[in-house]
Amino acid sequence: MGQLLQDYLPLVIFIGIAFVISTILLVVPFVIAVRNPDPEKVSAYECGFDAFDDARMKFDVRFYLVSLLFIIFDLEIAFLFPWAVAFEEVGALGFWSMIVFLGVLTIGFVYEWRKGALEWD
Repeated sequence: MGQLLQDYLPLVIFIGIAFVISTILLVVPFVIAVRNPDPEKVSAYECGFDAFDDARMKFDVRFYLVSLLFIIFDLEIAFLFPWAVAFEEVGALGFWSMIVFLGVLTIGFVYEWRKGALEWD
């Protein structure tokens, strides 16, 4: 029993600390929150414009296209950072693999640009 307690004591302490921190993080906002909301603070933020219609109105497809393009190019940056950090270890194969990856993304970007996907009327 003593060995079992000794093995799992760090885990029990860790779970206890996690529970205390999460409880504090859940309770503190209710304690220190300002209680006088104005209409501007409690209004819904809908893509940069005021909500003027019901929630089932149709958005322009270009809004979704721009958001998908942002995610794609954001992921490109997420791949570039670790590659740049490990640049010396990846060698020539890693370099040319990234050049091919960036080339494919550049071709896709030029295609989107020529099709007018980045134009907003």
